Amino acid sequence: MGKLTGKVVVVTGASAGVGRATVRELARQGADVGLIARGEDRLAAAAEEVRGHGRRACVARADVADAEQVERAAERIEAELGPIDVWINVAMTAVLAEVMDTTPEEFLRVTQVTYLGSVHGTQAALRRMLPRDRGVIVQVGSALSRRGIPLQATYCGAKHAIKGFLDSLRAELIHHGSHVQVALVQLPGLNTPQFDWVRTRLRKHPQPVPPIYQPEIAARAIAHAAAHPRREIWVGLPTMYTIVGEKVASGLMDRYLGRTNEQAQETDREIDPSTRPDNLFGPPPGDPGPHGIFDGQAKARSPQTWLTLHKRPLAAVTAASAALAAGVIARR
Repeated sequence: MGKLTGKVVVVTGASAGVGRATVRELARQGADVGLIARGEDRLAAAAEEVRGHGRRACVARADVADAEQVERAAERIEAELGPIDVWINVAMTAVLAEVMDTTPEEFLRVTQVTYLGSVHGTQAALRRMLPRDRGVIVQVGSALSRRGIPLQATYCGAKHAIKGFLDSLRAELIHHGSHVQVALVQLPGLNTPQFDWVRTRLRKHPQPVPPIYQPEIAARAIAHAAAHPRREIWVGLPTMYTIVGEKVASGLMDRYLGRTNEQAQETDREIDPSTRPDNLFGPPPGDPGPHGIFDGQAKARSPQTWLTLHKRPLAAVTAASAALAAGVIARR
Protein backbone atom coordinates (compact mmCIF):
# COMPACT_ATOMS: atom_id res chain seq x y z
CA MET A 1 0.00 0.00 0.00
CA GLY A 2 2.89 2.37 0.69
CA LYS A 3 3.81 2.43 -3.01
CA LEU A 4 1.02 4.93 -3.75
CA THR A 5 1.65 7.22 -0.79
CA GLY A 6 2.31 10.73 -2.08
CA LYS A 7 1.89 9.72 -5.73
CA VAL A 8 -0.14 11.95 -8.06
CA VAL A 9 -2.75 9.79 -9.77
CA VAL A 10 -5.24 10.92 -12.42
CA VAL A 11 -8.58 9.13 -12.83
CA THR A 12 -10.92 9.76 -15.75
CA GLY A 13 -14.57 8.95 -15.18
CA ALA A 14 -13.84 9.79 -11.56
CA SER A 15 -17.27 10.96 -10.45
CA ALA A 16 -19.24 7.68 -10.34
CA GLY A 17 -19.07 3.90 -10.66
CA VAL A 18 -15.69 2.22 -10.97
CA GLY A 19 -13.95 5.58 -11.26
CA ARG A 20 -15.45 6.83 -8.00
CA ALA A 21 -14.61 3.59 -6.18
CA THR A 22 -11.07 3.84 -7.53
CA VAL A 23 -10.71 7.43 -6.32
CA ARG A 24 -11.71 6.32 -2.81
CA GLU A 25 -9.26 3.41 -2.87
CA LEU A 26 -6.40 5.55 -4.12
CA ALA A 27 -6.99 8.16 -1.40
CA ARG A 28 -7.19 5.40 1.21
CA GLN A 29 -3.79 4.18 0.00
CA GLY A 30 -2.27 7.66 0.33
CA ALA A 31 -2.38 9.04 -3.22
CA ASP A 32 -3.16 12.60 -4.26
CA VAL A 33 -5.85 12.41 -6.94
CA GLY A 34 -6.66 14.42 -10.07
CA LEU A 35 -10.32 13.90 -10.97
CA ILE A 36 -11.60 14.16 -14.54
CA ALA A 37 -15.26 13.77 -15.50
CA ARG A 38 -18.20 15.86 -16.72
CA GLY A 39 -20.47 15.99 -13.64
CA GLU A 40 -19.38 19.03 -11.62
CA ASP A 41 -21.34 18.28 -8.43
CA ARG A 42 -20.24 14.64 -8.37
CA LEU A 43 -16.63 15.67 -8.96
CA ALA A 44 -16.80 18.07 -6.02
CA ALA A 45 -18.20 15.31 -3.81
CA ALA A 46 -15.47 12.90 -4.92
CA ALA A 47 -12.81 15.53 -4.18
CA GLU A 48 -14.16 15.96 -0.66
CA GLU A 49 -13.86 12.21 -0.13
CA VAL A 50 -10.18 12.40 -1.12
CA ARG A 51 -9.60 15.29 1.28
CA GLY A 52 -11.39 13.34 3.99
CA HIS A 53 -8.47 10.88 3.83
CA GLY A 54 -6.03 13.75 4.33
CA ARG A 55 -4.93 13.75 0.68
CA ARG A 56 -4.95 16.49 -1.95
CA ALA A 57 -7.52 16.55 -4.76
CA CYS A 58 -7.75 18.54 -7.98
CA VAL A 59 -11.02 18.73 -9.91
CA ALA A 60 -10.45 19.15 -13.66
CA ARG A 61 -13.82 18.98 -15.38
CA ALA A 62 -13.56 17.68 -18.96
CA ASP A 63 -15.27 15.56 -21.61
CA VAL A 64 -12.65 12.95 -22.51
CA ALA A 65 -14.00 12.84 -26.07
CA ASP A 66 -12.33 16.25 -26.56
CA ALA A 67 -8.52 15.92 -26.66
CA GLU A 68 -7.97 19.61 -25.92
CA GLN A 69 -10.11 19.42 -22.79
CA VAL A 70 -8.15 16.41 -21.58
CA GLU A 71 -4.84 18.20 -22.20
CA ARG A 72 -6.03 21.26 -20.27
CA ALA A 73 -7.16 19.01 -17.43
CA ALA A 74 -3.70 17.40 -17.28
CA GLU A 75 -2.07 20.85 -17.22
CA ARG A 76 -4.31 21.94 -14.34
CA ILE A 77 -3.65 18.80 -12.32
CA GLU A 78 0.11 19.12 -12.67
CA ALA A 79 -0.05 22.81 -11.79
CA GLU A 80 -1.95 22.04 -8.56
CA LEU A 81 -0.64 18.61 -7.50
CA GLY A 82 2.73 18.22 -9.23
CA PRO A 83 4.04 15.73 -11.83
CA ILE A 84 1.61 12.95 -12.71
CA ASP A 85 2.90 9.53 -11.65
CA VAL A 86 -0.08 7.38 -12.69
CA TRP A 87 -2.85 7.93 -15.23
CA ILE A 88 -5.95 5.68 -15.04
CA ASN A 89 -8.44 5.62 -17.94
CA VAL A 90 -11.88 4.63 -16.64
CA ALA A 91 -14.34 6.90 -18.48
CA MET A 92 -16.84 5.12 -20.70
CA THR A 93 -20.34 5.23 -22.07
CA ALA A 94 -22.47 2.84 -24.12
CA VAL A 95 -25.76 2.27 -25.87
CA LEU A 96 -27.57 -0.91 -24.91
CA ALA A 97 -29.42 -1.90 -28.07
CA GLU A 98 -29.19 -4.19 -31.06
CA VAL A 99 -27.00 -3.01 -33.93
CA MET A 100 -29.89 -2.13 -36.24
CA ASP A 101 -31.58 -0.10 -33.49
CA THR A 102 -28.45 2.01 -32.86
CA THR A 103 -27.90 5.24 -34.79
CA PRO A 104 -24.63 6.29 -36.44
CA GLU A 105 -24.48 9.24 -34.04
CA GLU A 106 -24.69 6.88 -31.07
CA PHE A 107 -21.91 4.64 -32.41
CA LEU A 108 -19.78 7.73 -32.99
CA ARG A 109 -20.33 9.13 -29.49
CA VAL A 110 -19.55 5.85 -27.72
CA THR A 111 -16.40 5.49 -29.82
CA GLN A 112 -15.36 9.07 -29.02
CA VAL A 113 -15.80 8.62 -25.27
CA THR A 114 -14.87 4.99 -24.60
CA TYR A 115 -12.12 4.45 -27.17
CA LEU A 116 -10.81 7.89 -28.13
CA GLY A 117 -11.22 9.12 -24.56
CA SER A 118 -8.67 6.50 -23.52
CA VAL A 119 -6.40 7.49 -26.41
CA HIS A 120 -6.61 11.15 -25.41
CA GLY A 121 -5.87 10.34 -21.78
CA THR A 122 -2.96 8.10 -22.69
CA GLN A 123 -1.44 10.72 -24.99
CA ALA A 124 -1.77 13.42 -22.32
CA ALA A 125 0.01 11.11 -19.88
CA LEU A 126 2.74 10.19 -22.37
CA ARG A 127 3.54 13.85 -23.10
CA ARG A 128 4.52 14.15 -19.46
CA MET A 129 5.87 10.70 -18.66
CA LEU A 130 8.10 10.05 -21.67
CA PRO A 131 10.45 13.01 -21.08
CA ARG A 132 10.80 11.92 -17.43
CA ASP A 133 11.17 8.25 -18.44
CA ARG A 134 8.84 7.11 -15.68
CA GLY A 135 5.16 6.65 -14.98
CA VAL A 136 2.35 4.13 -15.13
CA ILE A 137 -0.72 4.14 -17.39
CA VAL A 138 -3.54 1.86 -16.23
CA GLN A 139 -6.27 1.13 -18.75
CA VAL A 140 -9.57 -0.18 -17.43
CA GLY A 141 -10.82 -2.77 -19.87
CA SER A 142 -13.45 -5.48 -19.87
CA ALA A 143 -13.88 -9.15 -20.59
CA LEU A 144 -15.90 -7.78 -23.52
CA SER A 145 -12.67 -6.49 -25.10
CA ARG A 146 -12.09 -10.13 -26.08
CA ARG A 147 -15.65 -11.31 -26.67
CA GLY A 148 -18.55 -9.29 -28.06
CA ILE A 149 -22.06 -9.92 -26.71
CA PRO A 150 -25.50 -8.99 -28.04
CA LEU A 151 -26.91 -5.52 -27.25
CA GLN A 152 -23.44 -4.11 -26.55
CA ALA A 153 -21.85 -3.66 -29.98
CA THR A 154 -21.02 0.00 -29.24
CA TYR A 155 -19.18 -0.83 -26.03
CA CYS A 156 -17.59 -4.11 -27.18
CA GLY A 157 -16.26 -2.49 -30.35
CA ALA A 158 -14.69 0.36 -28.37
CA LYS A 159 -13.13 -1.99 -25.81
CA HIS A 160 -11.72 -4.21 -28.57
CA ALA A 161 -10.16 -1.09 -30.10
CA ILE A 162 -8.58 -0.16 -26.76
CA LYS A 163 -6.97 -3.60 -26.48
CA GLY A 164 -5.36 -3.24 -29.92
CA PHE A 165 -4.25 0.34 -29.19
CA LEU A 166 -2.63 -0.71 -25.93
CA ASP A 167 -0.77 -3.63 -27.54
CA SER A 168 0.68 -1.23 -30.12
CA LEU A 169 1.69 1.29 -27.46
CA ARG A 170 3.34 -1.36 -25.29
CA ALA A 171 5.45 -2.57 -28.22
CA GLU A 172 6.50 1.01 -29.02
CA LEU A 173 7.58 1.62 -25.42
CA ILE A 174 9.66 -1.56 -25.51
CA HIS A 175 11.19 -0.49 -28.84
CA HIS A 176 12.37 2.78 -27.30
CA GLY A 177 13.55 1.20 -24.05
CA SER A 178 11.13 3.40 -22.10
CA HIS A 179 10.52 2.91 -18.40
CA VAL A 180 6.90 4.06 -18.75
CA GLN A 181 4.72 1.06 -17.93
CA VAL A 182 1.27 0.09 -19.19
CA ALA A 183 -1.24 -2.17 -17.42
CA LEU A 184 -4.65 -3.44 -18.51
CA VAL A 185 -7.31 -4.42 -15.96
CA GLN A 186 -10.11 -6.55 -17.44
CA LEU A 187 -13.41 -6.33 -15.55
CA PRO A 188 -16.59 -8.42 -15.21
CA GLY A 189 -20.16 -7.14 -14.79
CA LEU A 190 -20.28 -4.61 -11.96
CA ASN A 191 -22.94 -2.95 -9.84
CA THR A 192 -22.45 0.64 -11.00
CA PRO A 193 -24.86 3.48 -11.89
CA GLN A 194 -24.09 2.82 -15.56
CA PHE A 195 -27.14 0.57 -15.79
CA ASP A 196 -29.40 3.28 -14.34
CA TRP A 197 -28.42 5.82 -17.01
CA VAL A 198 -27.13 3.91 -20.04
CA ARG A 199 -29.04 4.80 -23.19
CA THR A 200 -31.14 1.79 -24.18
CA ARG A 201 -33.94 0.59 -26.45
CA LEU A 202 -34.92 -2.13 -23.99
CA ARG A 203 -38.36 -2.06 -22.38
CA LYS A 204 -37.00 -3.58 -19.17
CA HIS A 205 -34.39 -2.13 -16.84
CA PRO A 206 -30.90 -3.24 -17.95
CA GLN A 207 -28.50 -5.08 -15.69
CA PRO A 208 -24.92 -6.39 -15.86
CA VAL A 209 -24.60 -9.99 -16.98
CA PRO A 210 -24.61 -12.03 -13.73
CA PRO A 211 -22.75 -12.82 -11.58
CA ILE A 212 -22.48 -9.17 -10.56
CA TYR A 213 -19.59 -7.79 -8.50
CA GLN A 214 -19.27 -4.64 -6.41
CA PRO A 215 -17.09 -1.89 -7.93
CA GLU A 216 -14.74 -1.93 -4.92
CA ILE A 217 -13.33 -5.25 -6.18
CA ALA A 218 -12.41 -3.53 -9.44
CA ALA A 219 -11.02 -0.51 -7.58
CA ARG A 220 -8.65 -2.66 -5.53
CA ALA A 221 -7.36 -4.36 -8.67
CA ILE A 222 -6.88 -1.01 -10.44
CA ALA A 223 -4.99 0.46 -7.47
CA HIS A 224 -2.86 -2.70 -7.37
CA ALA A 225 -2.05 -2.27 -11.06
CA ALA A 226 -1.06 1.34 -10.39
CA ALA A 227 1.36 0.27 -7.66
CA HIS A 228 2.49 -3.04 -9.22
CA PRO A 229 1.94 -2.74 -12.99
CA ARG A 230 1.73 -5.93 -14.98
CA ARG A 231 0.62 -6.59 -18.53
CA GLU A 232 -2.93 -7.70 -17.76
CA ILE A 233 -5.07 -8.45 -14.71
CA TRP A 234 -8.31 -10.43 -14.97
CA VAL A 235 -10.89 -9.56 -12.32
CA GLY A 236 -13.49 -12.18 -11.41
CA LEU A 237 -14.08 -15.71 -12.62
CA PRO A 238 -16.50 -14.59 -15.38
CA THR A 239 -13.71 -12.52 -16.94
CA MET A 240 -11.42 -15.53 -16.95
CA TYR A 241 -14.12 -17.82 -18.38
CA THR A 242 -15.03 -15.28 -21.07
CA ILE A 243 -11.49 -14.63 -22.28
CA VAL A 244 -10.43 -18.28 -22.19
CA GLY A 245 -13.75 -19.44 -23.67
CA GLU A 246 -13.34 -17.09 -26.62
CA LYS A 247 -9.90 -18.55 -27.30
CA VAL A 248 -10.99 -22.19 -27.27
CA ALA A 249 -14.69 -22.27 -28.22
CA SER A 250 -15.74 -19.06 -29.95
CA GLY A 251 -18.35 -20.77 -32.14
CA LEU A 252 -20.03 -22.37 -29.15
CA MET A 253 -20.02 -19.01 -27.40
CA ASP A 254 -21.75 -17.41 -30.40
CA ARG A 255 -24.62 -19.85 -30.14
CA TYR A 256 -24.84 -19.76 -26.34
CA LEU A 257 -24.82 -15.96 -26.18
CA GLY A 258 -27.31 -15.70 -29.04
CA ARG A 259 -29.77 -17.92 -27.16
CA THR A 260 -29.39 -16.56 -23.64
CA ASN A 261 -27.55 -13.27 -23.34
CA GLU A 262 -30.14 -10.68 -24.30
CA GLN A 263 -32.44 -11.93 -21.54
CA ALA A 264 -29.51 -12.02 -19.11
CA GLN A 265 -29.10 -8.26 -19.52
CA GLU A 266 -32.68 -7.42 -18.48
CA THR A 267 -34.48 -7.34 -15.16
CA ASP A 268 -38.24 -7.82 -14.74
CA ARG A 269 -38.80 -4.10 -14.12
CA GLU A 270 -40.56 -2.24 -16.95
CA ILE A 271 -39.09 1.07 -18.20
CA ASP A 272 -39.90 3.60 -20.91
CA PRO A 273 -36.65 4.14 -22.86
CA SER A 274 -38.05 7.25 -24.58
CA THR A 275 -38.35 9.19 -21.30
CA ARG A 276 -35.47 7.67 -19.35
CA PRO A 277 -32.52 10.09 -18.77
CA ASP A 278 -29.14 8.85 -20.00
CA ASN A 279 -25.48 9.88 -19.85
CA LEU A 280 -24.53 9.62 -23.51
CA PHE A 281 -24.21 13.32 -24.34
CA GLY A 282 -24.33 14.91 -20.89
CA PRO A 283 -24.00 14.04 -17.19
CA PRO A 284 -27.24 13.03 -15.46
CA PRO A 285 -28.18 14.79 -12.20
CA GLY A 286 -27.56 13.36 -8.74
CA ASP A 287 -24.67 11.65 -7.00
CA PRO A 288 -25.16 7.89 -6.71
CA GLY A 289 -21.48 7.28 -5.89
CA PRO A 290 -19.91 4.01 -6.99
CA HIS A 291 -22.94 1.72 -6.68
CA GLY A 292 -25.96 0.96 -8.82
CA ILE A 293 -29.22 -0.66 -7.74
CA PHE A 294 -27.96 -4.24 -7.48
CA ASP A 295 -26.47 -4.22 -3.99
CA GLY A 296 -28.68 -7.14 -3.02
CA GLN A 297 -27.18 -9.36 -5.73
CA ALA A 298 -23.63 -8.08 -6.06
CA LYS A 299 -20.69 -10.01 -4.66
CA ALA A 300 -18.42 -8.04 -2.33
CA ARG A 301 -15.52 -10.50 -2.67
CA SER A 302 -13.76 -12.38 -5.44
CA PRO A 303 -11.38 -15.15 -4.33
CA GLN A 304 -10.06 -15.40 -7.91
CA THR A 305 -9.13 -11.72 -7.90
CA TRP A 306 -7.47 -11.96 -4.49
CA LEU A 307 -5.36 -14.89 -5.68
CA THR A 308 -4.51 -13.03 -8.91
CA LEU A 309 -3.31 -9.96 -7.04
CA HIS A 310 -1.34 -11.98 -4.49
CA LYS A 311 0.12 -14.70 -6.71
CA ARG A 312 3.70 -13.43 -6.41
CA PRO A 313 3.84 -13.33 -2.60
CA LEU A 314 1.94 -16.62 -2.51
CA ALA A 315 4.47 -18.16 -4.90
CA ALA A 316 7.30 -16.90 -2.69
CA VAL A 317 5.67 -18.38 0.43
CA THR A 318 5.08 -21.66 -1.39
CA ALA A 319 8.69 -21.81 -2.55
CA ALA A 320 9.97 -20.99 0.94
CA SER A 321 7.70 -23.63 2.47
CA ALA A 322 8.90 -26.21 -0.06
CA ALA A 323 12.54 -25.36 0.65
CA LEU A 324 11.92 -25.61 4.39
CA ALA A 325 10.18 -28.95 3.99
CA ALA A 326 13.02 -30.23 1.81
CA GLY A 327 15.52 -29.14 4.45
CA VAL A 328 13.60 -30.94 7.20
CA ILE A 329 13.44 -34.13 5.13
CA ALA A 330 17.16 -33.92 4.33
CA ARG A 331 18.04 -33.70 8.02
CA ARG A 332 16.09 -36.85 8.85
